[in-house]
Amino acid sequence: MFPFLRYKKYYFIFSGLLISASIFFLIYFGLNLGIDFAGGSILRVEYKEKRPPIEEISAKISQIGLTQPSFRTVGERGLMIKTKDIDPDTKAKLVQIFTSDPSVDSDKIEFEKVGAVVGKETERKAVWATILSIIAIVLYISFAFRKVSRPVKSFEYGIATIVALLHDVLISLGLVALMGKFYLTEFSIPILTALLTIFGYSVNDTVVVFDRIRENLLKTGKDFEEVVDISLNQTLTRSVSTSLTTLFVLIAIFLFGGETLKDFSLVLIAGIASGTYSSIFLASPLLVFWYKRKKP
Repeated sequence: MFPFLRYKKYYFIFSGLLISASIFFLIYFGLNLGIDFAGGSILRVEYKEKRPPIEEISAKISQIGLTQPSFRTVGERGLMIKTKDIDPDTKAKLVQIFTSDPSVDSDKIEFEKVGAVVGKETERKAVWATILSIIAIVLYISFAFRKVSRPVKSFEYGIATIVALLHDVLISLGLVALMGKFYLTEFSIPILTALLTIFGYSVNDTVVVFDRIRENLLKTGKDFEEVVDISLNQTLTRSVSTSLTTLFVLIAIFLFGGETLKDFSLVLIAGIASGTYSSIFLASPLLVFWYKRKKP
């Protein structure tokens, strides 16, 4: 049996370094907010037949000076192009690219502007959705673990889960800030979706470990620290196997899924890898750390 808890000090130091780096990136670089949050322009087009590759469309748009637009495919023929706010001349050139293309249905070209007010409303709703999710997670875990309120309070399982969750999300956000600085990656609705997916994945992975701790506490009368070590060894293979199968798919999407999916899949890769680490090396050691501080 591997003594996981013997090295918990090193896990905390490593996590602290990662979180510190992420906070530095967020403060120093900031998030490059996309149109969904900062406002901008949206162009919707539909092709008469099959839509050409996104790379080909992106090359045409870059000729008029528009760099790093956001693309979203709609069915087999539709396309939505999001850019930051553009002047009338650039708008006319952008629309002209598609009206002059015989493969585009000229009757289905739509252009609209999204104001900053709408972007602020989206940001506000995203923040509230995150806060309510965190509260719901703590309440649910506190209720689910009510039968093992000793030697650690049931709500402390929820708090440890949230700490691990914030660890994973902060690391993912730090990566987004870093990508925004050097690769102009925008914080958009797909990136927010990836972060919310990390929420679910991280919580699920942590709860699986905690559930095994609960089972072993109810079945054995061993010391809490020993029970946690046994539980981590029992769930290690399951956690790593589940994460690897998910990561293999995400890596395939990142490599072969096209430009529109690269940022989304990369954030998920970082978040799920971090979630696997935190569920094993952070959440459970935190419980033991609190237990030992309270222990007479």
